[in-house]
Amino acid sequence: MSDLSHFDEQGNIRMVDVSEKEVTTRRAVASGKVLLSSETIAKLKANENPTGNPLEIARIAGIMAAKKTSELIPLCHQIALSKADVRIEFVEDGLAIEAEAVTTAQTGVEMEALTAVSMAALTIYDMCKAVQKDIEITDIRLETKTGGKADYERKTFA
Repeated sequence: MSDLSHFDEQGNIRMVDVSEKEVTTRRAVASGKVLLSSETIAKLKANENPTGNPLEIARIAGIMAAKKTSELIPLCHQIALSKADVRIEFVEDGLAIEAEAVTTAQTGVEMEALTAVSMAALTIYDMCKAVQKDIEITDIRLETKTGGKADYERKTFA
């Protein structure tokens, strides 16, 4: 169990002790997709969704979720975020979501960025389910992280 940071030597669940880690500026970007029909996309673009504009509500929901991550995921540290931002854009098969979280702390903000994307996607789902029943949320993943012991950037293949 020693490879898993949330277990102690006896196999008990624990919050990771970051008190000895260096305080650095840390940044993470996550992404995800909400797959929508062409009819639903057309309604959103024409601002004809019966529950209003889900993109802006989803942006705010994602930012709020990033700020509440430690309340949602049991062993996450409380982090004072310097920045939380969510961007949503139309793509051919629906909506692409990207969230960025930044802090200056002893631990990273990957979970905050991933939580922001997840909540934004769920908000879009909730606000569009009256129009389309078979919405799919896909590809939620970490794209980059910087500022900790090891940086990460998702490799893309051309």
